[in-house]
Amino acid sequence: ISKHSGATAATVRIDRPAGTLRVAIGDDGHGGADERAGSGLVGIRRRVAALDGTTRIDSPTGGPTRIEVELPCGS
Repeated sequence: ISKHSGATAATVRIDRPAGTLRVAIGDDGHGGADERAGSGLVGIRRRVAALDGTTRIDSPTGGPTRIEVELPCGS
């Protein structure tokens, strides 16, 4: 995170609402993460989709960046 965004702090939150595993990651960096620029975010989205999950990315220029992944979780 610090290498690409210049962040000084990051958070990771994991929880399991009914039937779902949710991972939320955020940082206080400069934002502007762009999947179209060939970033690793494309690979994350593709892998999550392969497991019938969803990915939400919010990274406005100026920051902060927030990524949330939800995966089905039966147990």
